[in-house]
Amino acid sequence: RRRGDAMISRPILALDASHGEGGGQIVRTALALAVALERSVTLTGVRARRPKPGLRPQHLTVVRALAAMSGADVSGDDLGSTELSFAPRGRRGGEYRFDVGAIQGSAGSVALVFQSLLLPLIFADTPSRLILTGGTHVPWSPTVHYLSEVFVPLLNALGVEVSVALRRWGWYPAGGGELEAAIAPIRRLEPFVEDRRSARPHIVGVSAVSHLPRSIAERQRRRAEERLAMAGLAADIAVEEDATALGAGTLLFLGVRGRAGFSALGRRGLPAERVADEAADQLLAWHASGAAVDEHLADQLAPFLALAHRPSDFSCPRLSPHLETVVWVIQRFLCIRCALDDARPARVVIQPGAGAPS
Repeated sequence: RRRGDAMISRPILALDASHGEGGGQIVRTALALAVALERSVTLTGVRARRPKPGLRPQHLTVVRALAAMSGADVSGDDLGSTELSFAPRGRRGGEYRFDVGAIQGSAGSVALVFQSLLLPLIFADTPSRLILTGGTHVPWSPTVHYLSEVFVPLLNALGVEVSVALRRWGWYPAGGGELEAAIAPIRRLEPFVEDRRSARPHIVGVSAVSHLPRSIAERQRRRAEERLAMAGLAADIAVEEDATALGAGTLLFLGVRGRAGFSALGRRGLPAERVADEAADQLLAWHASGAAVDEHLADQLAPFLALAHRPSDFSCPRLSPHLETVVWVIQRFLCIRCALDDARPARVVIQPGAGAPS
């Protein structure tokens, strides 16, 4: 905030990054909000309880990327660092290219990097184009198909002008995949209030292989269709063969546009049918819960909804440690009310307050 030419001084926000879930999500959420709100922050105890404490390549990519687009003064931006000081100077749109593997040969998730950069860029003064290199389909992270079919469509419905495209597949451990995104500035964010859910959702899917026989992808699709049919559900599942990736891999993704998505990745010794079962089990459990969104989408949406102009109210299958930790971080930055009802399904109500970007 500025009055004339003078910046209004606000105290540096100090966060214990070992709080709650205590993972890299605290780093990503805190720094994204720091840039969006132009607020200086210090973090201690970064990933302190993890087998490899401190910043890993994917976290460090986020730190340096957000610093580049905000002109931030940073200290502690090193691999393994458990303390970080970050003082942004603004929000700058533009063209940016970041490579997770450039720091230390890594298949770190480009999806997690993208989600961190998106929040401040939608409040920048000019449009942005991102090219992110790393893992596009890796364990324990959203896949690019999750972004394109679930995360981005829901944000589009909330007024966010963003699109993503998969330019090259990147599997673990080779990485080398590429995501391209286009982001336009917005004036305000709309809230998310769930509407009545269809009893028979439209399920889409992708069964894909890179540098492996097409028959694997066909078996994954067939098994998924059988599992869903037994529950009275149908799906449009495309089979894709990719030749762009540096390494071999298989994927089965099942999703309901803008609401939920579930991915399973193949690995040595795991039959194609078991890969399909992993994704189908997750989708069927979400469908049976009656929740509006999946539990991962709930925590990914929370920082955006905290900056909306009206309250949001929606359900998810359960209150995950990730969601509770993200809400804790948000409430350190913003005067918001957030009600988490641990019912089945769980209900989340986020009522924005003072402190949104101007």
